[in-house]
Amino acid sequence: MEKEIYVIGHINPDTDTICSAITYANLKHKIDGKNYQPKRAGMINSETSYVLDYFDVEKPRYLDNVYTQVKDMDIRRIEGISKDISLKEAWLIMQRENIVTLPVITKKNTLEGLITVDDITEINMDTYDSSLLGTAGTSVRNIVKTLEGEIVVGDIDEYIKGGKVLIAAANPDLMEDYIDKGDVVIVGNRYESQISAIEMNAKCLIISDGADVTRSIKSIASKAKCIIISSPYDTFTVARVINQSMPVGHFMRQNSLVTFNLEEELNEVKTSMAKLRFRYFPILDDGYYVGMISNRNILGARKKQVILVDHNEKTQAVRGIEEADILEIIDHHRIGNLETLNPIFFRNQPLGCTSTIIYLMYKENGVEIDKKTAGLLCSAILSDTLIFKSPTSTKIDVDAANELAKIAAIDIHKYAKKMFSAGSDLKKKKPQEILQQDFKKFAIGERNIATAQVNAMDKD
Repeated sequence: MEKEIYVIGHINPDTDTICSAITYANLKHKIDGKNYQPKRAGMINSETSYVLDYFDVEKPRYLDNVYTQVKDMDIRRIEGISKDISLKEAWLIMQRENIVTLPVITKKNTLEGLITVDDITEINMDTYDSSLLGTAGTSVRNIVKTLEGEIVVGDIDEYIKGGKVLIAAANPDLMEDYIDKGDVVIVGNRYESQISAIEMNAKCLIISDGADVTRSIKSIASKAKCIIISSPYDTFTVARVINQSMPVGHFMRQNSLVTFNLEEELNEVKTSMAKLRFRYFPILDDGYYVGMISNRNILGARKKQVILVDHNEKTQAVRGIEEADILEIIDHHRIGNLETLNPIFFRNQPLGCTSTIIYLMYKENGVEIDKKTAGLLCSAILSDTLIFKSPTSTKIDVDAANELAKIAAIDIHKYAKKMFSAGSDLKKKKPQEILQQDFKKFAIGERNIATAQVNAMDKD
C-alpha cells in the first residue's frame, strides 16, 4: 500500500484550514497521483460544518499526532507457526529464513509464545531425560516426519503421552526388566526383541535401518494397539534425533512476553527495547499477530510525511511535528519558527486566505476546479476575509471569490450570511469552547502569546 502523505492545518482549525487541507490534497493528487490525505488537528467548528454539509463533502479524519510509530517501520513479516510442529521443523524454518526467533500463533492468529534458536539448542543438549518425548505429548506424525519414516501399524494421528524412549539392545529375556507400559522402543531387525517389546505393552516400536516387519509382528502389534514406525536411519541416529520431533508448544516461552502494537510511538519502543536483551519482538494489531521487529528495523523507520497548510508555527502544528518529514508549506501568515531537515517547497503570500493561494495553484497547474472544490475555496476566502472587510483582504482574494462563486453556483452575500450565522450561534457553547474556537499560539522571541477570534452576527 502506498504511503499516505498528510495534508493538515493548524490545531483548533477554522474554515480556511479545513478547506485548504481538502482542496490542496485533491490538487496534489491530480498533479502526481500520490496518496494525499486531508487531515484535521482538532474539532471542526459550526461554521466549517455548515460549509462541508452544504457542499456534501466528508469531514477530514482527526489526526492526533505525527510521531513516528511502529507501523512506520519495515516490520519483518515472519510467518507464525503452530505449537504442534516439531522442533526440527522449527529449526529448518529458522535456517531457511535466516531468523533466530519464531512466533507461535493460534488458528485465530493470536500470539501464544516464542521459540528461539537458543531454546532448541538447549533442548538438544539436554539428552539425559528419556521421558521427555512423552511428557511433551509428541505426535506420531511428528515422529514419522522427523525420522523420515513411515507408519507400518497404528494411527498417525495418535500421541505419545507417557513412557520413556529406550533402545532394545539387551537379550529378550532381560528386556522385561526395563521396558514398561507406554514406552517407545527403538529396535533393529530382531524378531524376538520386537515380540518381547510388544508383550511388555510398549506404546510404539521404531524399526531402524528400514528393516522389513513380518506379517506376524504386524498382526500382534495391531491386536496390542502398538504403533510400529519404520525409519531408514540406523539405531544411533534414531536415538539421537527422535527428541527433535517434540512439539514447540511444550518448550515455547509464554510468560512475560514483550510485545508492541502498531500504534505505539517509536521513541517509547526504542526505550523499552534498550532495556531488554531480546533480539526480536512481536508486533500485534488489536491483539492479532502482524510480524517481528529488531533494532535493525528501527533504523529504517520512515517518518510521517506531511504538508502544512494555513500555518507555519510549531506551536500551532499537530503534535509530533518535530519528528515528521515536512514536504511543503502553503500559508498566508507571518513566517514562524518551524525548522526542516531538507529544503522544501514553501509558498507564502500576503493574501487574505490560504485558499486563495491554492486557487491560484489550481489555475497555474491547469487543473479544473469542480463545483465542490470551488464551494470550499470560496467559503474559506469569505470566512478569512470577513467578506473582504478584513485588512488583510486583497483584490486577488475578491477576484478569486467571485470566480469561484460562479462555479459553485452561490450568491456570495446570501451564502456568507448563512455561513456566518451558523458559526456565530454561541448560546449553547461554554466560555472555554468559545475562546478555543479559533485559538492560535505564537512564539515571539522568548515569549509566547496567543490570540483567539470569534465572529458574531449580532449583539445577542
